[in-house]
Amino acid sequence: MRVLVTGTAGFIGYHLAKLLLAEGHLVQGYDGMTEYYDVALKRKRHAMLLQNPNFSATEAMLEDQATFDRVADAFAPEVIVHLAAQAGVRYSLENPRAYLDANVIGSFNVMEAARRLKVGHLLMASTSSVYGGNEAMPYAETDKADTQMSFYAATKKATEAMGHAYAHLHGLPTTMFRFFTVYGPWGRPDMALFKFTEAIVAGRPIDVYNRGDMWRDFTYVDDLVHAIRLLIDVVPGGPETAVAGDSLSPVAPWRVVNIGNSEKVRLTDFIEAIEAATGRKATRNLMPMQAGDVPATWADCTLLARLTGYKPQTDMREGVARFVAWWRGNAAAR
Repeated sequence: MRVLVTGTAGFIGYHLAKLLLAEGHLVQGYDGMTEYYDVALKRKRHAMLLQNPNFSATEAMLEDQATFDRVADAFAPEVIVHLAAQAGVRYSLENPRAYLDANVIGSFNVMEAARRLKVGHLLMASTSSVYGGNEAMPYAETDKADTQMSFYAATKKATEAMGHAYAHLHGLPTTMFRFFTVYGPWGRPDMALFKFTEAIVAGRPIDVYNRGDMWRDFTYVDDLVHAIRLLIDVVPGGPETAVAGDSLSPVAPWRVVNIGNSEKVRLTDFIEAIEAATGRKATRNLMPMQAGDVPATWADCTLLARLTGYKPQTDMREGVARFVAWWRGNAAAR
Protein backbone atom coordinates (compact mmCIF):
# COMPACT_ATOMS: atom_id res chain seq x y z
CA MET A 1 0.00 0.00 0.00
CA ARG A 2 0.88 3.65 -0.39
CA VAL A 3 0.15 5.16 3.04
CA LEU A 4 0.49 8.82 3.95
CA VAL A 5 0.99 9.16 7.70
CA THR A 6 0.92 12.53 9.44
CA GLY A 7 2.88 12.85 12.67
CA THR A 8 5.67 10.40 11.76
CA ALA A 9 8.22 12.31 13.85
CA GLY A 10 5.88 11.87 16.81
CA PHE A 11 5.56 9.00 19.23
CA ILE A 12 2.67 7.02 17.73
CA GLY A 13 3.33 8.02 14.13
CA TYR A 14 6.91 6.77 14.35
CA HIS A 15 5.81 3.36 15.62
CA LEU A 16 3.05 3.03 13.02
CA ALA A 17 5.39 3.98 10.16
CA LYS A 18 7.95 1.48 11.46
CA LEU A 19 5.31 -1.28 11.44
CA LEU A 20 4.06 -0.42 7.94
CA LEU A 21 7.61 -0.32 6.58
CA ALA A 22 8.35 -3.72 8.15
CA GLU A 23 5.43 -5.09 6.12
CA GLY A 24 6.89 -3.63 2.92
CA HIS A 25 4.47 -0.73 2.39
CA LEU A 26 5.46 2.66 0.99
CA VAL A 27 5.10 5.40 3.62
CA GLN A 28 5.11 9.15 3.11
CA GLY A 29 5.61 10.91 6.42
CA TYR A 30 4.56 14.46 7.19
CA ASP A 31 5.24 16.34 10.41
CA GLY A 32 5.81 19.84 11.71
CA MET A 33 8.75 20.09 14.07
CA THR A 34 7.01 22.18 16.72
CA GLU A 35 8.85 22.96 19.95
CA TYR A 36 6.17 21.57 22.26
CA TYR A 37 8.93 19.17 23.31
CA ASP A 38 12.55 18.62 22.24
CA VAL A 39 12.76 18.68 18.44
CA ALA A 40 15.94 16.58 18.62
CA LEU A 41 13.85 13.59 19.73
CA LYS A 42 11.51 14.06 16.76
CA ARG A 43 14.44 14.27 14.36
CA LYS A 44 15.90 11.05 15.79
CA ARG A 45 12.64 9.23 15.08
CA HIS A 46 12.59 10.48 11.49
CA ALA A 47 16.26 9.64 11.02
CA MET A 48 15.60 6.02 12.00
CA LEU A 49 12.66 5.74 9.60
CA LEU A 50 14.67 7.31 6.77
CA GLN A 51 17.06 4.36 6.90
CA ASN A 52 14.33 2.45 5.04
CA PRO A 53 14.20 3.32 1.31
CA ASN A 54 10.40 2.95 1.33
CA PHE A 55 10.06 5.95 3.65
CA SER A 56 10.14 9.61 2.68
CA ALA A 57 9.32 12.57 4.89
CA THR A 58 8.31 16.21 4.65
CA GLU A 59 8.80 18.57 7.57
CA ALA A 60 6.06 21.20 7.44
CA MET A 61 3.00 22.29 9.36
CA LEU A 62 -0.40 20.84 8.54
CA GLU A 63 -1.80 24.36 8.52
CA ASP A 64 0.33 24.95 5.41
CA GLN A 65 -2.29 23.64 3.02
CA ALA A 66 -0.30 24.35 -0.16
CA THR A 67 2.64 22.23 1.02
CA PHE A 68 0.46 19.40 2.29
CA ASP A 69 -1.49 19.33 -0.97
CA ARG A 70 1.73 19.25 -2.99
CA VAL A 71 3.07 16.32 -0.97
CA ALA A 72 -0.21 14.40 -1.03
CA ASP A 73 -0.70 14.95 -4.77
CA ALA A 74 2.82 13.78 -5.58
CA PHE A 75 2.57 10.66 -3.40
CA ALA A 76 -1.01 9.71 -4.42
CA PRO A 77 -1.83 7.69 -1.27
CA GLU A 78 -4.35 4.88 -1.15
CA VAL A 79 -4.73 5.41 2.61
CA ILE A 80 -4.18 8.40 4.87
CA VAL A 81 -3.59 7.92 8.62
CA HIS A 82 -3.82 11.29 10.34
CA LEU A 83 -2.03 11.21 13.70
CA ALA A 84 -0.40 14.66 13.84
CA ALA A 85 -1.94 16.90 16.48
CA GLN A 86 -1.21 19.31 19.25
CA ALA A 87 -1.52 16.95 22.21
CA GLY A 88 -1.76 17.39 25.96
CA VAL A 89 -4.61 18.46 28.21
CA ARG A 90 -2.55 20.77 30.42
CA TYR A 91 -0.83 22.72 27.64
CA SER A 92 -4.25 23.53 26.15
CA LEU A 93 -4.81 25.77 29.17
CA GLU A 94 -1.76 27.82 28.20
CA ASN A 95 -1.93 27.91 24.43
CA PRO A 96 -5.39 27.00 23.13
CA ARG A 97 -4.78 28.55 19.69
CA ALA A 98 -2.13 25.91 18.95
CA TYR A 99 -4.90 23.30 19.30
CA LEU A 100 -7.27 25.18 17.03
CA ASP A 101 -4.60 25.57 14.35
CA ALA A 102 -3.20 22.03 14.41
CA ASN A 103 -6.22 19.95 15.37
CA VAL A 104 -9.03 21.73 13.54
CA ILE A 105 -7.46 23.62 10.62
CA GLY A 106 -4.76 21.00 10.09
CA SER A 107 -7.31 18.18 10.14
CA PHE A 108 -9.50 20.07 7.69
CA ASN A 109 -6.58 20.27 5.27
CA VAL A 110 -6.03 16.51 5.58
CA MET A 111 -9.72 15.80 4.93
CA GLU A 112 -9.74 18.10 1.91
CA ALA A 113 -6.77 16.25 0.42
CA ALA A 114 -8.40 12.88 1.12
CA ARG A 115 -11.59 14.05 -0.57
CA ARG A 116 -9.79 15.43 -3.61
CA LEU A 117 -7.60 12.35 -4.06
CA LYS A 118 -10.49 9.95 -3.38
CA VAL A 119 -8.42 7.85 -0.97
CA GLY A 120 -9.78 4.42 -0.14
CA HIS A 121 -9.71 4.96 3.62
CA LEU A 122 -9.06 7.96 5.87
CA LEU A 123 -8.18 7.14 9.49
CA MET A 124 -7.88 9.92 12.08
CA ALA A 125 -6.82 9.95 15.71
CA SER A 126 -9.12 11.17 18.44
CA THR A 127 -8.80 10.72 22.20
CA SER A 128 -10.49 9.20 25.22
CA SER A 129 -10.70 12.77 26.53
CA VAL A 130 -13.77 13.33 24.33
CA TYR A 131 -15.79 11.26 26.83
CA GLY A 132 -15.28 14.18 29.22
CA GLY A 133 -17.73 14.20 32.10
CA ASN A 134 -19.23 10.78 31.35
CA GLU A 135 -19.36 8.75 34.55
CA ALA A 136 -20.53 5.35 33.28
CA MET A 137 -17.53 3.15 32.49
CA PRO A 138 -16.04 1.44 30.61
CA TYR A 139 -16.56 3.97 27.84
CA ALA A 140 -18.27 2.62 24.73
CA GLU A 141 -18.20 4.26 21.30
CA THR A 142 -22.00 4.46 21.25
CA ASP A 143 -22.08 6.54 24.47
CA LYS A 144 -22.89 10.21 24.08
CA ALA A 145 -19.76 12.35 24.29
CA ASP A 146 -20.94 15.93 24.66
CA THR A 147 -19.26 17.10 27.86
CA GLN A 148 -15.61 17.73 26.96
CA MET A 149 -13.64 19.19 29.87
CA SER A 150 -10.59 20.60 28.06
CA PHE A 151 -10.08 22.59 24.89
CA TYR A 152 -7.84 19.78 23.63
CA ALA A 153 -10.76 17.35 23.92
CA ALA A 154 -13.11 19.86 22.30
CA THR A 155 -10.88 20.18 19.22
CA LYS A 156 -10.72 16.40 18.91
CA LYS A 157 -14.50 16.08 19.16
CA ALA A 158 -14.75 18.76 16.48
CA THR A 159 -12.50 16.67 14.25
CA GLU A 160 -14.78 13.66 14.72
CA ALA A 161 -17.80 15.74 13.69
CA MET A 162 -15.98 17.22 10.69
CA GLY A 163 -14.90 13.73 9.62
CA HIS A 164 -18.48 12.50 9.79
CA ALA A 165 -19.71 15.38 7.65
CA TYR A 166 -17.05 14.71 5.00
CA ALA A 167 -17.81 10.99 5.03
CA HIS A 168 -21.50 11.77 4.45
CA LEU A 169 -21.07 14.52 1.88
CA HIS A 170 -18.31 12.93 -0.17
CA GLY A 171 -18.67 9.19 0.47
CA LEU A 172 -15.21 9.22 2.08
CA PRO A 173 -14.69 6.05 4.20
CA THR A 174 -13.47 7.34 7.56
CA THR A 175 -12.45 5.64 10.79
CA MET A 176 -11.81 7.65 13.94
CA PHE A 177 -9.96 6.01 16.80
CA ARG A 178 -10.00 7.12 20.42
CA PHE A 179 -6.68 6.51 22.17
CA PHE A 180 -6.36 5.73 25.89
CA THR A 181 -3.10 6.88 27.62
CA VAL A 182 -0.52 5.46 25.22
CA TYR A 183 2.97 4.73 26.57
CA GLY A 184 6.16 2.95 25.59
CA PRO A 185 9.68 3.44 24.13
CA TRP A 186 10.32 6.66 22.19
CA GLY A 187 7.40 8.25 24.04
CA ARG A 188 6.75 11.93 24.63
CA PRO A 189 8.83 13.56 27.38
CA ASP A 190 5.79 15.50 28.62
CA MET A 191 3.89 12.33 29.52
CA ALA A 192 3.76 10.93 33.06
CA LEU A 193 5.84 7.79 32.46
CA PHE A 194 8.75 9.73 30.96
CA LYS A 195 8.64 12.49 33.59
CA PHE A 196 8.19 10.09 36.51
CA THR A 197 11.04 7.82 35.40
CA GLU A 198 13.47 10.71 35.00
CA ALA A 199 12.52 12.26 38.34
CA ILE A 200 12.57 9.00 40.33
CA VAL A 201 15.99 8.00 38.98
CA ALA A 202 17.33 11.50 39.71
CA GLY A 203 15.87 11.52 43.22
CA ARG A 204 13.51 14.41 42.49
CA PRO A 205 9.89 14.49 43.73
CA ILE A 206 7.03 13.79 41.33
CA ASP A 207 3.74 15.70 41.18
CA VAL A 208 0.85 13.29 41.76
CA TYR A 209 -2.44 14.90 40.83
CA ASN A 210 -5.67 14.30 42.74
CA ARG A 211 -3.45 12.76 45.42
CA GLY A 212 -3.07 9.65 43.25
CA ASP A 213 -6.80 8.93 43.14
CA MET A 214 -6.84 8.77 39.35
CA TRP A 215 -7.39 5.84 37.02
CA ARG A 216 -6.18 5.34 33.46
CA ASP A 217 -6.48 2.69 30.76
CA PHE A 218 -2.79 2.40 29.84
CA THR A 219 -2.20 1.22 26.24
CA TYR A 220 1.20 -0.05 25.16
CA VAL A 221 2.25 1.58 21.89
CA ASP A 222 2.98 -1.66 20.02
CA ASP A 223 -0.55 -2.86 20.78
CA LEU A 224 -1.98 0.45 19.63
CA VAL A 225 -0.26 0.57 16.25
CA HIS A 226 -1.06 -3.10 15.60
CA ALA A 227 -4.73 -2.24 16.13
CA ILE A 228 -4.44 0.73 13.75
CA ARG A 229 -2.80 -1.49 11.14
CA LEU A 230 -5.68 -3.97 11.35
CA LEU A 231 -8.27 -1.18 11.15
CA ILE A 232 -6.73 0.08 7.90
CA ASP A 233 -8.17 -3.04 6.27
CA VAL A 234 -11.61 -2.64 7.90
CA VAL A 235 -13.15 -0.03 5.61
CA PRO A 236 -16.51 1.35 6.80
CA GLY A 237 -19.26 1.31 4.22
CA GLY A 238 -23.01 0.79 4.22
CA PRO A 239 -25.11 -1.16 6.74
CA GLU A 240 -23.72 -4.43 5.37
CA THR A 241 -20.34 -3.58 6.95
CA ALA A 242 -21.79 -3.24 10.46
CA VAL A 243 -21.14 -5.61 13.35
CA ALA A 244 -22.97 -6.01 16.65
CA GLY A 245 -22.69 -2.92 18.84
CA ASP A 246 -21.17 -0.92 15.99
CA SER A 247 -20.68 2.84 16.00
CA LEU A 248 -21.08 2.85 12.20
CA SER A 249 -23.08 5.91 11.16
CA PRO A 250 -26.51 5.28 9.64
CA VAL A 251 -25.88 8.05 7.08
CA ALA A 252 -22.15 7.86 6.29
CA PRO A 253 -19.26 5.39 5.86
CA TRP A 254 -17.88 6.53 9.23
CA ARG A 255 -17.21 4.86 12.55
CA VAL A 256 -15.30 5.52 15.76
CA VAL A 257 -13.31 2.82 17.53
CA ASN A 258 -11.78 2.73 21.02
CA ILE A 259 -8.20 1.45 21.24
CA GLY A 260 -7.32 0.73 24.84
CA ASN A 261 -6.21 -2.09 27.12
CA SER A 262 -9.69 -2.54 28.66
CA GLU A 263 -8.16 -2.32 32.13
CA LYS A 264 -8.54 0.51 34.63
CA VAL A 265 -5.25 1.08 36.52
CA ARG A 266 -4.86 3.35 39.53
CA LEU A 267 -2.15 6.01 39.21
CA THR A 268 -0.49 4.86 42.44
CA ASP A 269 -0.13 1.34 41.00
CA PHE A 270 1.44 2.84 37.88
CA ILE A 271 3.97 4.69 40.04
CA GLU A 272 4.73 1.50 41.95
CA ALA A 273 5.45 -0.26 38.64
CA ILE A 274 7.98 2.47 37.78
CA GLU A 275 9.54 2.11 41.23
CA ALA A 276 9.88 -1.64 40.68
CA ALA A 277 11.41 -1.20 37.22
CA THR A 278 13.89 1.49 38.33
CA GLY A 279 14.70 0.02 41.75
CA ARG A 280 14.05 3.44 43.34
CA LYS A 281 11.30 4.80 45.55
CA ALA A 282 9.42 7.93 44.49
CA THR A 283 9.04 11.04 46.61
CA ARG A 284 5.43 12.01 45.96
CA ASN A 285 4.24 15.60 45.91
CA LEU A 286 0.47 15.17 46.32
CA MET A 287 -1.45 17.73 44.28
CA PRO A 288 -5.12 18.64 43.66
CA MET A 289 -6.82 17.70 40.40
CA GLN A 290 -5.50 19.64 37.41
CA ALA A 291 -8.04 21.83 35.59
CA GLY A 292 -9.45 20.13 32.49
CA ASP A 293 -8.35 16.66 33.57
CA VAL A 294 -10.67 13.73 34.28
CA PRO A 295 -10.39 11.34 37.24
CA ALA A 296 -10.67 8.14 35.20
CA THR A 297 -10.64 6.62 31.73
CA TRP A 298 -11.50 3.03 30.86
CA ALA A 299 -12.10 1.60 27.39
CA ASP A 300 -14.66 -0.91 26.22
CA CYS A 301 -12.79 -2.44 23.27
CA THR A 302 -15.45 -4.98 22.28
CA LEU A 303 -15.97 -3.22 18.94
CA LEU A 304 -12.25 -3.35 18.08
CA ALA A 305 -12.23 -7.09 18.80
CA ARG A 306 -15.34 -7.69 16.68
CA LEU A 307 -13.93 -5.73 13.74
CA THR A 308 -10.36 -7.08 13.83
CA GLY A 309 -10.27 -10.14 16.10
CA TYR A 310 -7.62 -8.33 18.16
CA LYS A 311 -7.53 -7.13 21.75
CA PRO A 312 -4.59 -5.13 23.21
CA GLN A 313 -3.32 -7.01 26.25
CA THR A 314 0.19 -5.95 27.27
CA ASP A 315 0.26 -5.91 31.07
CA MET A 316 1.00 -2.45 32.44
CA ARG A 317 3.90 -3.66 34.59
CA GLU A 318 5.51 -5.42 31.65
CA GLY A 319 5.07 -2.36 29.45
CA VAL A 320 6.57 -0.04 32.08
CA ALA A 321 9.55 -2.36 32.49
CA ARG A 322 10.12 -2.29 28.71
CA PHE A 323 10.01 1.50 28.73
CA VAL A 324 12.47 1.82 31.61
CA ALA A 325 14.86 -0.61 29.89
CA TRP A 326 14.67 1.52 26.73
CA TRP A 327 15.11 4.72 28.75
CA ARG A 328 18.25 3.42 30.46
CA GLY A 329 19.78 2.34 27.14
CA ASN A 330 18.96 5.49 25.14
CA ALA A 331 20.42 8.45 26.99
CA ALA A 332 20.79 10.31 23.68
CA ALA A 333 17.03 10.09 23.11
CA ARG A 334 16.11 11.93 26.31
